[in-house]
Amino acid sequence: MSTAERRPSAATAGILLAGGRGRRFDPSGRRDKLRQALPQGEAVAVAAARNMLSVLPTVVAVVRHDNPELALQLQQAGCAVSLCAASDRGMAASLAHGLTQAWDATAWIIALADMPYVRTSTIEAVRDALDHGADIAVPVWNGRRGNPVGFGRLHLDALMRLQGDEGARSLLKTWPVVEVPVHDAGIARDVDTPDDLLAGGEPQALAR
Repeated sequence: MSTAERRPSAATAGILLAGGRGRRFDPSGRRDKLRQALPQGEAVAVAAARNMLSVLPTVVAVVRHDNPELALQLQQAGCAVSLCAASDRGMAASLAHGLTQAWDATAWIIALADMPYVRTSTIEAVRDALDHGADIAVPVWNGRRGNPVGFGRLHLDALMRLQGDEGARSLLKTWPVVEVPVHDAGIARDVDTPDDLLAGGEPQALAR
């Protein structure tokens, strides 16, 4: 795609999936991993949101309907927050809900709220790949694909038809993918257990 045909980056929206319950982090369900503090004091989901917001003009955060505390935190961070009553049906339900809130975008970058260590330069690189015509763009570090993943409107119907917890990754198996090389271990690093809050020190929020 030529520079003249380049999509405006403002047309790309972020979808931050923050509807999970994180049972592995705390099987009792009392501690919401997305609201736990990272070493620098910011909540996991808020750090992930701020990284997205530093690159994209619009980030829709999809939050469980029974998690108003997280919804408020993400709203205060600058996200457009939408409560999803169907989030317990799996990641696909949260994704479809988020897409309906950013329906007019020409592309979407889908991120997970438990991945606060992704560099903003990585999000920029995925956005730029979409701007230049990629229909699916995925960051790659040391030969490994990670998150966040970008999708153009070509795949909107397929994204809306997804079921369960596999999420959008199933589309990467059947459609052409533009791999975006990045120097960022954060694309493969999530907060799954309490130890993940401290491993490796502070997240590289706003690093370039």
